[in-house]
Amino acid sequence: MKIIEEYNGKKLPHPIYSWADEIEEEAFNQAVNIVRMPNLYKHLAIMPDVHSGYGMPIGGVAAFVNVIIPYAVGVDIGCGMIARRLNIKKEDLPKEILGMFINRVKKKIPLGFEHHKKPRHWDKIDEFDDIYILRIQKKEALHQLGTLGGGNHFIEVDYDQEGYVWIMIHSGSRHVGKETADYYHRLAVEFVEKYYKKTLSDKNLSFFYLDSKEGQEYFKAMNLCLDFAYENRYQLMEDVLDILHTFVYFEIIDEVHIHHNFASVERHFDREVIVHRKGAVLADKGVRGIIPGSMGTKSYITKGKGNPLSFKSSSHGAGRVMSRHKAMKTLTIQEVEEAMKGVVHLPFKSKRQLDEAPQAYKDIDEVIKQEEDLINIEYILKPMAVVKG
Repeated sequence: MKIIEEYNGKKLPHPIYSWADEIEEEAFNQAVNIVRMPNLYKHLAIMPDVHSGYGMPIGGVAAFVNVIIPYAVGVDIGCGMIARRLNIKKEDLPKEILGMFINRVKKKIPLGFEHHKKPRHWDKIDEFDDIYILRIQKKEALHQLGTLGGGNHFIEVDYDQEGYVWIMIHSGSRHVGKETADYYHRLAVEFVEKYYKKTLSDKNLSFFYLDSKEGQEYFKAMNLCLDFAYENRYQLMEDVLDILHTFVYFEIIDEVHIHHNFASVERHFDREVIVHRKGAVLADKGVRGIIPGSMGTKSYITKGKGNPLSFKSSSHGAGRVMSRHKAMKTLTIQEVEEAMKGVVHLPFKSKRQLDEAPQAYKDIDEVIKQEEDLINIEYILKPMAVVKG
């Protein structure tokens, strides 16, 4: 970890603690904007998978006193991971079965912008009635449960160092979370203009005071989106395992389920603060996490060390080195197929599907190496099959 205290020869108001060997220019400029924000507490922590996002870089962890920032939580509120370990070994799933399995997943699980035709059940859906932006999405939300989404969301079959099979899923709060994030960001812009009356370095860092009416409403809406995202992943996993059960009998022997886009009220350095983890995972001592690589590369099940300097956090993945547009523009289908060699996957039919290619991401082993003081490794997962959103 290195400490950055100056920018262009001038001392920063707060230091940047970086676990990343390198920070791209746009992400670094966003980090500088964060440490100039009002009510930032102590420092900004940057994880080794850092890359640029809206306002705060993805892979950023920031604690504020009585300030909450919608875009420092992330657009996909509650985006996260679920992984289940099964009591079967990799040899129980030959390539022929994996091929049939992923084809059935594609037919049964709504991917990308697709939703279920019939609404699903969720015990907490009536709590949406209390908040305008959730209330108007209530009906459609039930069609989004148990859907994967697009972009970097995926369903993966892996095996660990003992040969046991894992099913791992990356998904979030779908359109519900995005609409909620964008709605409260717009309100935050108005809130800053009305109550703060100073110019922010970036409007994407517009905020609420947590003890304000608006701040409390956003915090409640965000937590409902976290619950929705959690339920979405749970239902997805149940559906995926139901499909797998048609090919092989198994039992579940372990589970890890986490968010990596959220804010929570916590105590750090003897003060109550609002910790924003945007593309970062809670890594308190003994807390389990999931750090996936890109499709076709290794992933890690971890246990946190509770390092106070990172606000007890770790990275959430490998982190991009190439934008989606650049990946689609510069990579070829042949190059990506070669990188995915040995992993069963649906065929790439156009360059538009190359946005999540392994070449677009950092080396996951290097990312893990840079945060050895934040996590212990419990399992190393290698991919057998993947379905991209």
